[in-house]
Amino acid sequence: MQNNNRLERVNEELKKEISHIISYELKNPNVTGLISVTKVKITPDLKYAKVYVSILNAKNTKETLANLKKSAGFIRSEIAKRINLRITPELVFELDDSMEYGAKIDSILKDIMKDVKPENKGEM
Repeated sequence: MQNNNRLERVNEELKKEISHIISYELKNPNVTGLISVTKVKITPDLKYAKVYVSILNAKNTKETLANLKKSAGFIRSEIAKRINLRITPELVFELDDSMEYGAKIDSILKDIMKDVKPENKGEM
């Protein structure tokens, strides 16, 4: 139980710091668009951290993700300076397309709602 809480705190701290580094300190011109760190999941041994990112309005999402992966070393070294951990975890970036998926579901629901007769709306 104790260890689980610690992992959660480390996940939140990593999420906050990685978001800040990507937004304000990463100088890679090939990382484009709005990048949000949606979740960080660190392994129990603290050696690896999966960083889930959502990329919106990028010129090329795949290219942005690839360049983010290339910048992982820089981001990791910045994390080492800011967060006091015995081992600074290796960062593994993954694309989190749940926001995209949610927007798609939203548009499908809007299309369905167009077909619903207006008199049925008040009954829900």
